[in-house]
Amino acid sequence: MRHGKRLFVATFLLPPLAVYGVFVLSPYAQAVQISTTDWGGLSPDYSYVGLDNFLRLARDPYLWNALGHNAVLLLVLPVVTIALGLLFASMLTVGGRRRAAGVQPVRGAAAYRLVYFFPQVLSVAVIGVLWKEMYAPNTGLINGALRAVGLDALTRPWLGDPDVAFWCVLAVLVWSNVGFYVVLFSAAMHAIPRDIYEAALLDGAGRASTLRRITVPLLWDTVQVAWVYLAILALDGFAVVQIVTGGGPGFSSDVIGLRLYSTAFGEARFGYASAIGVAMLFLTLSVAVLALRLTRRERVEF
Repeated sequence: MRHGKRLFVATFLLPPLAVYGVFVLSPYAQAVQISTTDWGGLSPDYSYVGLDNFLRLARDPYLWNALGHNAVLLLVLPVVTIALGLLFASMLTVGGRRRAAGVQPVRGAAAYRLVYFFPQVLSVAVIGVLWKEMYAPNTGLINGALRAVGLDALTRPWLGDPDVAFWCVLAVLVWSNVGFYVVLFSAAMHAIPRDIYEAALLDGAGRASTLRRITVPLLWDTVQVAWVYLAILALDGFAVVQIVTGGGPGFSSDVIGLRLYSTAFGEARFGYASAIGVAMLFLTLSVAVLALRLTRRERVEF
């Protein structure tokens, strides 16, 4: 009977494991193998170079420039996105008028939530093209709005200025992701008993104090997951950067993902590009594990 049960479980378990191994794990293994070669990607000929590609990573100034931008994204993107998500979710869920009975959401919260979530239904390509047009120096919405209110001195070629191009991309990443976390945090806040908020209200707690002392501790598990997802996004950022700035001007908004793509498909150095990918794989895993350990706290039951 036990043998028959094991055979039954193996019959259903082995096929998906085999599919996962072939289509998920084997590409990683193949990337590691290619990273030890000088393969150009266009011919079957290649030679093994050992760890030379990885040693070259440490001496590549363009790679370190891109890694610096990813580091800034890693520090800023999760903080800004989660802070805005918590703020908007708190306003939509418990930010109603204090004179009203009990704790209530703001009027029209469902409509606001739909507006915040709207960027999530757009593809990355549409978001990139949309913001590229908004940043256009002569016909863009941003410079047009500044001129309309008499702030002509603030207009500039946003994506053509090396000092601001990277921050323009960062703004796009925040805009395109904050809506998802507003909905995520709002759903989590609906699980918090109203009694807790009403007790804080009776004790005279303000909105900022309620958010900091009640909402954030009770949503810590959700915030932790959001932090890991956004950290992984910060180490990528390829699609938005590629569409909005192409890494320019002058590599001022370059990121690791774009450097990998340019090395492989622009310079036909798939061996070196695979070494970048393998290094990013371990860096991303390290950041995710570190984020989970640093943000681990004792769970608050309610």
